[in-house]
Amino acid sequence: MTQGFSVEEPRGRKALMFKSREDPRGLKALRFNSREDRERERERERERERERERERERERERERERERERERERERERERREREREREREREREREREREREKYIYIYIYIYIYIYIRS
Repeated sequence: MTQGFSVEEPRGRKALMFKSREDPRGLKALRFNSREDRERERERERERERERERERERERERERERERERERERERERERREREREREREREREREREREREKYIYIYIYIYIYIYIRS
């Protein structure tokens, strides 16, 4: 089985000569196989490139999704701040109404005291 093979297999042209010495049809088969191998390797490389492109596209899609999520989060935050400002304005209006009521109460008390003193 290992007859004709060295410990370190020859490469390149030596490999072709070595193959042809072992098997006269080996040179053609090797040449044919290497062409097929190159074709298969090119096809595998194209497939890997397509896979890398699909992966890049998926990554871009995930990035767009993350950006949309961040935008939704910013929108929710703006709405929350707007509601908080609206509640604060409502509390301020309520305090203003309370001050108005107190003002009228004091006016009524002063009027009552004035009338009481005058009578």
